[in-house]
Amino acid sequence: MSYITQMEKIQFENDLKLARVTINLSQAELADAVGVTRQTIGLIEAGKYNPTIKLCLALAQATNKTLNELFWIKGER
Repeated sequence: MSYITQMEKIQFENDLKLARVTINLSQAELADAVGVTRQTIGLIEAGKYNPTIKLCLALAQATNKTLNELFWIKGER
């Protein structure tokens, strides 16, 4: 099995909504803070969009969390 095929099978999960709500930010406020749309935040929270590492880092910084606290591979937590 090729590396790309293996990567396509990996599913990610996140605690972005919990982190956002904990610091009393709306989706729109968090989106403004990291330079994306509110819809993008909603899709990430719903697990329907995998953000770039750059966006992951911005979200971690904006929510005062580490990458590992916000994002992980399904089944590894």
